[in-house]
Amino acid sequence: MSKVPSESYDRIVAALQRLGFSKVRQRGSHIRMQKPLPGRQIKITVPAHRPVKRSTLSHILKQAEIALDDFLAAL
Repeated sequence: MSKVPSESYDRIVAALQRLGFSKVRQRGSHIRMQKPLPGRQIKITVPAHRPVKRSTLSHILKQAEIALDDFLAAL
C-alpha cells in the first residue's frame, strides 16, 4: 500500500472534483466541498495550504470515503 503524499491544495481539489465532489464555497483558507449520495451528502473541508500535510490529507480521504489508490489515480 502506498503512503499518503504531501500535495498542494489545488491538486487535491482537482482530484476530488474528478471523483465527483463539487466546490461549494471558499472562506479564507478553507475550501468547502460536497458530494451528493442517495439519501445523504458528504461534506469535507480542504485547507488552502501548500503543501497540505500528509496526516490532514489522510483525514480528508477518510471523511470523503475515498480509498488512497482511487485518489492517487485521480491525481
